[in-house]
Amino acid sequence: MTVTSLDTKTALIVIDLQKGIVSLPSVHPMDGVVKQVTALTDAFRKRGLPVVLVNVTGGLPGRTEQPRNHREFPPGWADLIPELNQQPQDHVVTKRTPGAFTNTGLVDYLRASDITQVVIVGVATSNGVEVTARQAFELGFNVTLATDAMTDSHAEAHDYSITRVFPRIGETGTTQEIINLLDRSI
Repeated sequence: MTVTSLDTKTALIVIDLQKGIVSLPSVHPMDGVVKQVTALTDAFRKRGLPVVLVNVTGGLPGRTEQPRNHREFPPGWADLIPELNQQPQDHVVTKRTPGAFTNTGLVDYLRASDITQVVIVGVATSNGVEVTARQAFELGFNVTLATDAMTDSHAEAHDYSITRVFPRIGETGTTQEIINLLDRSI
């Protein structure tokens, strides 16, 4: 276990678990990822800790070597999956970039709530999750990543993020390890 502790003011950030994205191919079964994420959302809500649900509704223009779709997504594609059991107290963030902090007001919400640490989960490990984790780290938050509550469309990208990137910007652990820390520290 590399995750050592959780601050008393910790928020859970769930990245892009929306109908369109969970229907795409992934290296780990999506139902297992969703099961781990819902265990964390339940644990955070039970303790009165913030849950942030993030979705993406389109892309920004800009030249890239890989073709991207810049138009709006079809109706329903960006809807959060029902398994998240969205609650009135959950904070919802809609983004148009990979990271959840860019032009969304998320940092203001977390700072107003005196949050000092974030646990990040979701899809895709090497894109939305990693970019959000990097942004959180750069903004001064302690970052924890539940590695069994995320997946990617490419195994090598997923593995690289988990083994090379995440240890440099935060701590990693399993869903159960994080829930165990919640039981002890919150």
